[in-house]
Amino acid sequence: MIRVVLVDDQRLVRAGMVALLERADDITVAGEAEDGTRAVALVRSEKPDVVLMDVRMPGMDGIEATRRITANERLRNVRVVVLTTFDTESTSSMPFGWAPAVSC
Repeated sequence: MIRVVLVDDQRLVRAGMVALLERADDITVAGEAEDGTRAVALVRSEKPDVVLMDVRMPGMDGIEATRRITANERLRNVRVVVLTTFDTESTSSMPFGWAPAVSC
């Protein structure tokens, strides 16, 4: 079973993602967070396989939350997929080694 944490400040976006993910037999949603601070705490406690992380959120954004998650040795097996609707020019400040998986 693949355990996923969803991070997005928009409740409706999270609800839609949950609805999609729950249709898969091998995926379970381990939790949801609406900002980066809560995301880091949730990932530390749940240790999911994958985090679907929004970039822009109030407070701690998804980039900083991802930095904190990936810097934590105890979370080294957690993979973060950063989600954004911004074009690649808007995300040019992403850390070296990050690349968009899908550009819409």
